[in-house]
This record gives sequence, structure tokens and C-alpha cells, in this order.
Amino acid sequence: MTITTLFETSISSLPLLHRGKVRDIYEVDKNNLLIIQTDRVSAFDVILPTPIPEKGKILTGISRFWFDKLAHIIPNHLTGIAPESVVLPRERDQVIDRAFVVRKLKPLPVEAIVRGYISGSGWKDYQRSGAICGIALPENLSEADKIPGGAIFTPSTKAAIGDHDENILYITCEQLLGTQLASDVRKNAIALYTAAADYALTRGIIIADTKFEFGLDETNQLYLIDEALTPDSSRFWPATSYQPGKTPPSYDKQFIRDWLEQTGWNKTPPAPSIPDEIQAQTIAKYQEAYRALTT
Repeated sequence: MTITTLFETSISSLPLLHRGKVRDIYEVDKNNLLIIQTDRVSAFDVILPTPIPEKGKILTGISRFWFDKLAHIIPNHLTGIAPESVVLPRERDQVIDRAFVVRKLKPLPVEAIVRGYISGSGWKDYQRSGAICGIALPENLSEADKIPGGAIFTPSTKAAIGDHDENILYITCEQLLGTQLASDVRKNAIALYTAAADYALTRGIIIADTKFEFGLDETNQLYLIDEALTPDSSRFWPATSYQPGKTPPSYDKQFIRDWLEQTGWNKTPPAPSIPDEIQAQTIAKYQEAYRALTT
């Protein structure tokens, strides 16, 4: 199979609405959008100059798997329309296996983060305050411990490119969304995470945490949107090497974050280029996660 790389799309047949950290979004018509997963990679809210070949296709395949598997919990934004059917023939190679045609919905202004284990910014918050996003936890927990009592919902703001997402208290989430909608988002996010984490564990993967995004239609029906439980939006740990007290090796882009931390980069643009060795290892980790979950 020929390995191809797509850093940025150029679909001239549709209006470009937004170029995000990873996804390019085009308008198909008044009701539908075309979302293309490029091979861009971001870390610390900065787009890196080096793409990861085939990354967009892997993320699309994993998202499609989860959208189908979790559709009984909450509807998602997929339409079933083939992406190749909404672009010109010469543009089809940019969308095959890496794009969705989705319903045009109103995205909520928060990211729905669910944590089942203590890691990343949650670990730093716990060390400092004994809580994560204001949710008090028992004393003397270790890094990578499973959170006692089950997964917790820790929302964050949605930052523009170049800015950093910020964790917020649940009461702030209620202020942004309203009490009932915030409750619905929390309930659905935890249900999605729990179902996915239980399944993934049977395939040898621990989902330590993940990020969901939700949107509303014109009747205020809630939908799961964006991507779902990919290595870009989650921490995936191999269950066989899991040991509380330290961060396990990961299948996700935490691998790139760890490399970046070692470079001394100040986490502001421009980001350093990814060496070939790190790029190859990242591709292998994404592919391994895809195979473990979907085959």
C-alpha cells in the first residue's frame, strides 16, 4: 500500500469554513458539512510542522468504529453520505477513508473531558490541590491510579488555535450551558467513556481519559460530534504494562508530547519538526491501537 500524506486540503468545489488543528471543514449545503481528517498533528495546542502519514485515515477509521458502537447511547452527527459524492472527481483522493459528511449542528462551547485514571493535567491538579477540577479525591493516590468511585467529568474551554484549553469547574460549565444541558452532557460523556473503556479493556487497552464534543440541532437534541475516542483525543495505555505510580507507555500522541517536553521547546509557535524516528514510532503506535480496537 502506498503511504500518502495530506497536510492541508484544497477542495475548490466547496466553501472552506474552518481549518482547525487537525480537521478541515467545508460546507456541503445548508444542512451538511464535510469534515476531513488531515495528517496534521497538534500538541500543547500548537500545530506541528511535520505531518504523520496516514494519521487522518486511522483517526477516521477509529472514530467510525466508535460512532457505530456507541450509537445506542446518543445519536451522532454522521449522515451516511459518501464523502466522495460531494466533491469533484479530482478531489476524491483527499476524502477517501479520511472524511465524513455530517449534519450541521451547533457545537457546545465546552469540551467534555472524562477521566478514569489520574494523569496529565489531572495529576498535576491533584498533586497541587487534592482534587481534579474541583472534584475532591481521596488522599495518597498515585499517578496513573484508577479514580476511586468511577470516572469523573472535568470540562474545559474550547480554545482557538494557538491558545490553550483551560479546565473549568462544573459550576462554570452550568453557567455556560445551563443546568439541564450541563447535566445531560455530563451523563452522556460518562456513559460513552464507561462503555468504551469497558470494551477497550477486553482488547488490552486502558482508556485513561478522553475528550468528547457535543452539538445541538434546531430542536435542541444533543448529538455526539467531532471525533470519538481516537489517539488524538484520548490517552490509550497498553494494559499489559500498566503499573500505578508512573505514566505507562502510550498508544496516543502523548508519545509526541513526551518527546517535545525533552526538547526544551517553550510550547509556543513555531514548534520543532518531528524527527523521522519519532514520526515512524508514532505511526506504529496509532496503527497498533487501530488494529487492537477494531479487528
